[in-house]
Amino acid sequence: MKKVLIGMLVAMGATSVAVAQGNAEAGKALTTVCAACHGADGNSLDSTFPKLAGQTEKYLLKQMQDIKSGARPVAQMTGLLDGMTDQNLADIAAYFSSNNVVAGQADPALVEAGKAVFRAGNTATGVPACMACHGPAGKGLNSAAFPALAGQHADYSAAQLKMFQSGDRNNDPAKIMRDIAFKMNDQEIKAVSSYIQGLY
Repeated sequence: MKKVLIGMLVAMGATSVAVAQGNAEAGKALTTVCAACHGADGNSLDSTFPKLAGQTEKYLLKQMQDIKSGARPVAQMTGLLDGMTDQNLADIAAYFSSNNVVAGQADPALVEAGKAVFRAGNTATGVPACMACHGPAGKGLNSAAFPALAGQHADYSAAQLKMFQSGDRNNDPAKIMRDIAFKMNDQEIKAVSSYIQGLY
């Protein structure tokens, strides 16, 4: 837990973004291309594409900046952000953040196991509780650019945890998520991803 707290402090310092406040109305006008995969309001129907609605603004902005710079390679996003300024990206982040996420349903057979990981972690293997950074309701922490998890597709969440685990995704400040995912087993990933999908 001490390592996680230190990582949180490092991340909070590393994710400050010097741009003007995002404008949701201006952002809405820029999201036509986003709608094809993420939905017009950020609630994607395809579980391989993340829901952006209700996501924390700073997290969305950082991810778009990382995708644009190549720090987070996403094949489906190649070139889509090349013409965007940081202000454009901030506006898009503000728009999607202002919308409400539509929660899904957790697999009843996985609820208790997923809840245990989310709320308590696994002390035996050093996995911290997800809610330590993402909040008890999974709403995230905007000041540290920690993402909201509540309602996110289980397939997407599990895929991202696997990518952090393998190191294929490495744009997490202070290696927070890579260190955590590396300690998780497949059943924990499956259960907590399902639980997150049903959080609302």
